[in-house]
Amino acid sequence: MPRRRPRHMAGSGSDGTEDSDSSAEREQTNSSESDGNMPKRQRLTRASTRLSQSSQDTPDLKRAADHDESPPLTPTGNAPSSESELDISSPNASHDESQAKDQTNRDSDKDLSHRPKRRRCHETYNFNMKCPTPGCNSLGHLTGKHERHFAVSGCPLYHNLSADECKVKAISREKQEEEVKGQEESNSRHATRHQTPTSKQSRYKEQVAELRKGRNSGLQKEQKEKHMEHRQTHGNTREPLLENITSDYDLELFRKAQARASEDLEKLRIQGQITEGSNMIKTILFGRYELDTWYHSPYPEEYARLGRLYVCEFCLKYMKSQTILRRHMAKCVWKHPPGDEVYRKGAISVFEVDGKKNKIYCQNLCLLAKLFLDHKTLYYDVEPFLFYVMTEADNTGCHLVGYFSKEKNSFLNYNVSCILTMPQYMRQGFGKMLIDFSYLLSKVEEKVGSPERPLSDLGLISYRSYWKEVLLRYMYNFQGKEISIKEISQETAVNPVDIVSTLQSLQMLKYWKGKHLVLKRQDLIDEWKAKEIKRGNSNKTIDPSSLKWTPPKGT
Repeated sequence: MPRRRPRHMAGSGSDGTEDSDSSAEREQTNSSESDGNMPKRQRLTRASTRLSQSSQDTPDLKRAADHDESPPLTPTGNAPSSESELDISSPNASHDESQAKDQTNRDSDKDLSHRPKRRRCHETYNFNMKCPTPGCNSLGHLTGKHERHFAVSGCPLYHNLSADECKVKAISREKQEEEVKGQEESNSRHATRHQTPTSKQSRYKEQVAELRKGRNSGLQKEQKEKHMEHRQTHGNTREPLLENITSDYDLELFRKAQARASEDLEKLRIQGQITEGSNMIKTILFGRYELDTWYHSPYPEEYARLGRLYVCEFCLKYMKSQTILRRHMAKCVWKHPPGDEVYRKGAISVFEVDGKKNKIYCQNLCLLAKLFLDHKTLYYDVEPFLFYVMTEADNTGCHLVGYFSKEKNSFLNYNVSCILTMPQYMRQGFGKMLIDFSYLLSKVEEKVGSPERPLSDLGLISYRSYWKEVLLRYMYNFQGKEISIKEISQETAVNPVDIVSTLQSLQMLKYWKGKHLVLKRQDLIDEWKAKEIKRGNSNKTIDPSSLKWTPPKGT
């Protein structure tokens, strides 16, 4: 009978566990002495060694339980969530693994109560981290699904809520999501045949319209005083009071979006893609604007951990301090993006930048864009793309408004790979200008284009609004009796799939006698025309005559 060696206690190794090489040797010695005919065992991982030893060292485990409560570590350094993750590095060790499991099952009744409890990775927290909101104890989460938070995005106190209120709202949201999911499943069959809304959908639409009636009524005097007092008391450490600014329905939609964004950030934190607020850029100084960022961007760690980044608005180089930026601006000779100016009307210009010729600029542009885009994966491989950068000129230079990129040779005829309007220029019509410009290039190329999927939330809203406007304008100018989706696509350069989806959302597509018919809804056309007249002659439109561009031949 081999002499049993005592198990190392917690703290004996540098990381609180015993050395994997020595433990493997002991396991090999024990197995060879117990069975002389068994082949020589391969080296085991640290986790599998502990598994086999747990069935043999029950008395020692009792003594170690009071001192070592941490779960065994995998070779990656993370706690395994189940015993299935305890793998063996050698393919010849399956026989040894089965013996270890049999021995474990035989002794499970007598040593189960002495085993240290396992904790899942996502249930462990770094208690040294604290929420940056003053007066917050880091308890609760905006989503109502987590016990603690470490960032402002998940802080109930910052959003003027309590942890209990967040849990109640989470339960209410889950019930609503289940109801909506059930309705979608019941309406999924024959979706193209029944384009007219059901009576339940019509009633819901009327209810929403009734709930949103008073959203533009404005604040009363007492409410304004309450909002100002809250702002003066807490400043930027708390979210402004949102009650009575809009309707309760719109406010609830906004709260749902906040909770969803907070949940996405929490998932990224758990996965290790971002840490608890340490390596995520909060703000950037860009020209005369200070912009709050929305998403994580893979800037170098030495820049990302600063929290604030200073970016030259012309060459897009990023710096660590205001002093470095000021010195750079004094000697920076760039006043507009590199490349060829292919469009100019008034103060608006568009530059075509080749990712192969101006690689550094395009990479910096992609890193900057990722701060405001969620579904962007292109950062450094910019050579196969062309970038069309829109600027607004004044006496100091051409300031970045937005951009879109497209592949030089797209197999699926995508006319946009990535599109962004800078936050300081949003809700001013520049997004539609960028989209309209991309379709203008497709018309010149005599192609039908479509944006690459997936689209961001704001991008999807902008595209749907643009497609709706294009179709209603086409319907308004159309004088014939029969209309064809193919003709619409050829004239507008919009993909037929996008046209059909837009017609369905406008309830202008009906299935009748085995055919799909396009309905001309005069009420929608009149509503669009009224908005056009009210808008007047806006400068936020693309003039095809101002385009000086020929499709590139070969890249």
